[in-house]
Amino acid sequence: MDPFAGVDRYLEEHLDASLRELTGLCEIPSVGAQNTGLDECAAMVAELLRKRGFEAMLLPTDGAPVVFAERRGRSDKTLLFYNHYDVQPAEPLDLWESPPFEATLRGDKLYARGVSDDKGHFINRLFAIDALLDRDGELPCNIKFVVEGEEETGSPHLEGFVRKNTERLAADACVWEFGEVDFQGVPVQYLGLRGICYVELSVQTAKTDAHSGLGGTIFPNAAWRLVWALNTLKGPDERIRIPDYYENVIPPTERDIELATKIPSRANEYRSRYGIAGFLRGTQGGVELSLQEVFEPSCTICGLTAGYQGTGGKTVLPCKASAKVDLRLVPDQTPQEALSKLRSHLDAEGFDDVHIDFLGGIPPGRTDPDDPFVKLVVESAKEVYGVAMDVIPMVGGSGPNAIFLECLKLPVVTQGLGYPGTNAHAPNENVRLDLYLKCAKHMTRILSLFAMT
Repeated sequence: MDPFAGVDRYLEEHLDASLRELTGLCEIPSVGAQNTGLDECAAMVAELLRKRGFEAMLLPTDGAPVVFAERRGRSDKTLLFYNHYDVQPAEPLDLWESPPFEATLRGDKLYARGVSDDKGHFINRLFAIDALLDRDGELPCNIKFVVEGEEETGSPHLEGFVRKNTERLAADACVWEFGEVDFQGVPVQYLGLRGICYVELSVQTAKTDAHSGLGGTIFPNAAWRLVWALNTLKGPDERIRIPDYYENVIPPTERDIELATKIPSRANEYRSRYGIAGFLRGTQGGVELSLQEVFEPSCTICGLTAGYQGTGGKTVLPCKASAKVDLRLVPDQTPQEALSKLRSHLDAEGFDDVHIDFLGGIPPGRTDPDDPFVKLVVESAKEVYGVAMDVIPMVGGSGPNAIFLECLKLPVVTQGLGYPGTNAHAPNENVRLDLYLKCAKHMTRILSLFAMT
């Protein structure tokens, strides 16, 4: 007899109820960058956990509160879930097909800001817990949740919180806040995250804008000044030109390369979805693209601001200019190292007038692909998805997993309901109902098998 038949039936019969909870959580505009709705959302998260018999509390930080919750199970094993309740801004609002903070069901997808990143993942884990409690009346293992409210703004207070609460957060393994299937519908296990050093570069060359006819040949132009500074950071060969920037970069191991050879090439899917003609340095795809995508540091201009950008013309010489730049980091780079080298480089190039505002940083972190918990999560996907998870040693995005790896000494895995069209951080963010259900089913297997190890 299938021990999960009743669990699966519960999930199928209670899908609408779980989606209603998700809808209610998405209605709170907990936008981290705008500091709105965070306290209200944290309170709802705690209440949802208490509803499942968890002891939940809101623990203060110097920023948004962290929700911590725990409930004992029949096994001595303890699993820690990391999630976050803050979301990205919804702008540009005119590109949404339905209001971003009113979850809307269209076809087989639920649309809202945060419905995938990360409120959907949090509610989905509660959904799996509900199914197990319905079957057994107890949890298979001890479960802890740490749900923060600053992930989308770089988790500036999480490290201090974790270091202060290492005993409280003690566990045997950790499930991270996200996960997905790839373009072929195969679930993916991401075992590492790149780090990030996110900065705003700015320069001011006068106290006010000027008529471009008056100042164009005699006044310094902040926009040109910034462009020239940015031009020193990276060359046409895509190599970052900051001196010694690559000195601490650890190249992929033989095991990394072995895992990369098993990953289906996403080259054609990337070309189609993003409408690009090709990849940097002429990379065609395959293993080379998989390694280049995540094992190399990057320097990305994320936004540029200067002068007049409205409709029509305005002949103005700008006195201020700024650019937001993210530096994605790989092992063993650190945000502090990147920031220091960036400052030294700009000074050496004659741009000591370019101000650096450090907006946040997180070091990279990786989990051993051969850890027993990784194998459990990867193999347990077969029963739900029909295949084991593809193991990807690193992903290009960033998150505070290094804090959990270093401070709590836990293997950190990913598991979730995303897919290539989920539009996290973009207009029309959505979840597919079939993947929402599969994700919950997979989690019931993970929790049950983990309790027996």
